Amino acid sequence: MSTQVQLDTVRHVHFIGVGGIGMSALARLFLCDGRIVSGSDRASSSITDALIQEGVTFYASQTPLNIQAGETIPDLVVYTEAMSQDHPELIEARHRGIPTINYFEALGLVANQYRLIAVAGSHGKTTTTAMLIDIFEQAGLEPNAIVGSLRATTKSNYRKGKGSHFIVEACEYRRDFLSLTPDVLVITNIELEHVDYYKTLEDVQNAFCEFVSQVREGGTVVLNLADQTLQPIIDAARERNLQVVDYCRSFDPLLPLKIPGIHNRLNAAAAIAASLACGVSLEDAHEALGTFAGTWRRFEYKGEVNGAKIYDDYGHHPTEIEATIRGARELYPDRKLTVIFQAHTYTRTDALFNEFVDALSLADRICVLPIYAAREENVSGITHGALVQKISEGHAQVCAYETFEEVVSALKPLLSSEDVVLVMGAGDVTEVARILTT
Repeated sequence: MSTQVQLDTVRHVHFIGVGGIGMSALARLFLCDGRIVSGSDRASSSITDALIQEGVTFYASQTPLNIQAGETIPDLVVYTEAMSQDHPELIEARHRGIPTINYFEALGLVANQYRLIAVAGSHGKTTTTAMLIDIFEQAGLEPNAIVGSLRATTKSNYRKGKGSHFIVEACEYRRDFLSLTPDVLVITNIELEHVDYYKTLEDVQNAFCEFVSQVREGGTVVLNLADQTLQPIIDAARERNLQVVDYCRSFDPLLPLKIPGIHNRLNAAAAIAASLACGVSLEDAHEALGTFAGTWRRFEYKGEVNGAKIYDDYGHHPTEIEATIRGARELYPDRKLTVIFQAHTYTRTDALFNEFVDALSLADRICVLPIYAAREENVSGITHGALVQKISEGHAQVCAYETFEEVVSALKPLLSSEDVVLVMGAGDVTEVARILTT
C-alpha cells in the first residue's frame, strides 16, 4: 500500500496500463522527477508514442518479463484500477516483493505533499481542472497539475510547476479519490454514475461525504449550494467547520468563452470560485477563461467533411450527452446535428437506458455503434440494437451500425455545410472522428 512506499528511495517506476490518460500523466511526473520510467499496455497508441519520445521505456504487450526486461528492476509498480488483480505483471511484481499501488495511491503520494486542489464530480471535472490550470498560470502561480485529458494548449495531461499548488482531477470510481487529502475540494455536481460500483445515489453521496472528511483542517469546499443532491455533502463540510463556497455566485452569463453550453459556464464558475479561494484575482481568472481553448475529446473540433463540422467528445453519460448536444445547438442553431454514439459499458447502458434514449433523441440524426465493453461481461444482454429500437419509436432518423467503417461509409456522402457531427463516447469511438476527417 501507499503508506509503505518511501518515494525518496524509488529509482525506477513501472506502470501497468501506461497508455491510460491518468497513468500516462503520472508517468510523465515521475520522469520529470528524474526517475527511470517503464510501462506496458495492450497496444501502442498516440499517447504511448509520445511517452517513448519523452523517455519512457514502453512494452506493447503485457507479460511477466516486462518486470525484469530493463537494465534495472522496478522499485515500484503502479497499476490502473481497471486491471484484474491476477494480471501477470502484477503477480510477478508481488512475487519479487516489489511494492504495488494503484494510480490514485501513487497520485496521493506525490500530490498530498503540496497545497492540493482536487476537482471532483460526476460531470465537468476535466474541463474545470483544465480551466483552473489556465487561471493559475495566468496568475503566475506555476502550478503542478494532472488532468484527465490533453490540454489544447500543451497537448499534455501533466504540468510540471515550480509553485506550491498541485491541481488534480479526482475520480469517485471505487472511492479512489480517498487517497487524496485536499486543501480545496471542488465538487461540480453529483449523479448516479459508475453503476457497476455504486448502486444508489445515496451510495455516491456517502462517498463524497467521505471525501469531505479528507479535506485538511481549515480547508475549503466549493460547490453549488442550491443543488439539493449535494445537501448531505454540504452538511458534512459544515459539520467540520470547513469554508463552504457557492460557485454559483461566480457564474457570469456574459463571460466570453470559446466553448459553448451552460454546463461550461458552470464549470467556469466553479474554477473561478476555487481560484478566488486561493487568492487569485477575478481579473486573472476572467482573462484566462477568455482564452481557454478546451481539452482533448471535450467538444474537440476535428475538421470538416463536405463542409460539415466534425467534433469529438468524451460524453458517455446521458447528462453529458444532453449538455453537449445543447451546447452544439447554441453554437450552430441553424445546422442539422448528427450524433455518432458508442455506449460505454453494459451496466451503464442497462441502468440508464431510458435516459440515453431521451438524450440521444435530441439530435436530428443518430448513428449507434456496438457497446464498448471496457472491463465488463454482458450479463444483462443489452445491445446497441435495443437502444436504436427504442429511439425509433419516437425518432425517424436513427440507425444501428456494426463497425466504424460502416457508419463512415453510410454517413459521409450525406454530409454538407448544413451539418454538424458529434462523435461521442468514452471508448475507441474517437477513431470514427479520425477516419471521417482523413
